[in-house]
Amino acid sequence: MGTSQHARERSLPEQATLSVNNIGGIDETEVSFEQGITILSGRNATNRTSLLQGIMAALGSDQASLKADSKEGQAVLEFGEETYQQTLHRRNGTIVTEGDPYLDDPEIADLFAFLLESNEARQAVARGDDLRDLIMRPVDTEAIKAEIQQLEQRKKQIDSQLDELDDLENQLPDLEAKRTRLIDEINELRDELETAEDELEAANTDVETRREERSELEEKFDELRETRSELERVRNRIETERESIEALEDEREDVEATLEELQAGGEADLGRLEAKIDTLQAEKDELNEEISQLQRTIQFNEQLLEDPGDFLGGGEGSNEEPVTDQLLPDSDSDTVTCWTCGSSVATDQIETTLEQLRSVYEERLDERSEINDELEKNRAMRNEIEENRSEHQQATRRLESIDDEIERRRDRIEDLTDDREAFTEEITELEAEIDDLETDDSEDILEQHREVNQLEFEIERKESKRDDVEDKITSIEERLDDREGLQERREKTTEELADLRTRIDQIEDSAVEAFNEHMESLLEILEYSNLDRIWIDQTTRDVREGRRKVTKSSFDLKIVRSTEEGAAYEDSISHLSESEREVTGLVFALAGYLVHDVYETVPFMLLDSLEAIDSERIATVVEYFESYAPYLTVALLDEDAQALEDEHDTVTNI
Repeated sequence: MGTSQHARERSLPEQATLSVNNIGGIDETEVSFEQGITILSGRNATNRTSLLQGIMAALGSDQASLKADSKEGQAVLEFGEETYQQTLHRRNGTIVTEGDPYLDDPEIADLFAFLLESNEARQAVARGDDLRDLIMRPVDTEAIKAEIQQLEQRKKQIDSQLDELDDLENQLPDLEAKRTRLIDEINELRDELETAEDELEAANTDVETRREERSELEEKFDELRETRSELERVRNRIETERESIEALEDEREDVEATLEELQAGGEADLGRLEAKIDTLQAEKDELNEEISQLQRTIQFNEQLLEDPGDFLGGGEGSNEEPVTDQLLPDSDSDTVTCWTCGSSVATDQIETTLEQLRSVYEERLDERSEINDELEKNRAMRNEIEENRSEHQQATRRLESIDDEIERRRDRIEDLTDDREAFTEEITELEAEIDDLETDDSEDILEQHREVNQLEFEIERKESKRDDVEDKITSIEERLDDREGLQERREKTTEELADLRTRIDQIEDSAVEAFNEHMESLLEILEYSNLDRIWIDQTTRDVREGRRKVTKSSFDLKIVRSTEEGAAYEDSISHLSESEREVTGLVFALAGYLVHDVYETVPFMLLDSLEAIDSERIATVVEYFESYAPYLTVALLDEDAQALEDEHDTVTNI
């Protein structure tokens, strides 16, 4: 997984220069870094951690602490042709930041790249927390769920269109059979018409004498035929309107059934949920601020224990040695001089306070996790109510539209019924007029005229029906031409849905795989006695989100040791040595670093507080991490740095 090589392919600058003022215990310093490993070597209280905080500040983190006797501090990073900076201000007892740092959002870097002692990923492993929530925190699951809902709605619409096309296609055989039947009937009628016309022509032996009489009769017959055609068209239109009303009434029953299944309203519930979500979000924001303040306080007290002199205003290079001698304890003393009031405080009291602060810090993290869970449940309930309400509104609008359409078609039937009655009366009058014109001599020929006219009328009616059927067939075939495009859209939508639905699972699987792979490799290299294996076991559990049950993943850390006789047994994180626990926390952070491609946005990885690991193993871990971070900066004690400093850049003067 040569991510460092990937970073170099993106042409990162070969060198970075950092300037720091009044951060941690640093008055002022400037340090340059080359790509690869940079070791910050020194004894305790030599501002190594403070320099790492300076890098974090310039990159955008708000986890850096301001020098205790300063109101303002700054970190500036010159990186290639670009310059990034962030300023820290002390206002009303809190630290605020401003500037133009490297990162707009430092969350993912704070989690997986800035691996100081208080790093949340390392602490989560040490406490035995469920690691799944932490590894998934940078993933916007709400956005993914919203996108899934949109795609599901789109797929539902496409499926509805495809079902409609299937129904239309199923109508084609009947329509084609009907067309064939009508064509056959038209052909038969034309044969009958031809015969009738031949008989009429043969009967017209005295054309001249009967011309005038026949002309008037033919005129009436033509008028009668046209009127009957109009009457038939009106009847067909009435039949069509009635069929449409029946279809609309069937659809109305379906819509009414849908409305009965859906619950209207939900405004009150939605209002309560919105208010609750706002309250929970406000509580989370307050917790985030409190957690940040606790972290800064813990870092400050750790720095105070590490180097009390940094908080007395002397600093390196100061000429006020007599004042420092008066305020600082002897080297063998167990007390520290308070920088605010000048009184001596026992170091064990500060350590006790630190333990209390860390305990409160962990409690606040747990509270934030609980609030996150509650937020997810309430947002899921809100989405369900909104979706239900939207479907209810759509169904209500469709029902209103159907009622309006049925009313319009009923009005049309009334108008057409009036037309039908008028044509029927007109036909009756025409038939009476024709009867008056008929005589015994002309009865036979007039009957033949009637037959011819009736056949012509029947042919015209059948041809009209045939044309209607052909129009329907053509319309269906044109609609069916859209099927291929719809199927392609459905396939693409289905693929997008599958990708979104599995994206969270893929990230979880990748995180577990990365951790297990690197943990196995490092354990093999580090050779911890009787520690056979450490891995994450991914399990699932059912939880409720609103009214629904959902399955959630859980990351359980598993440890297997072996006895001197070679028998394997399962152990817990609490029984790991401090060295083993630190390595495990670092590997988990590395897994998050790789899974979220942090190296693509954050060129620096920072390591600190590795004293619990022996020197040789520190060297092994650091060189292992080098493969994955373009710039790897490590704070080490002098004795631990000796195993590395001959081969890598080393900074001793900060």
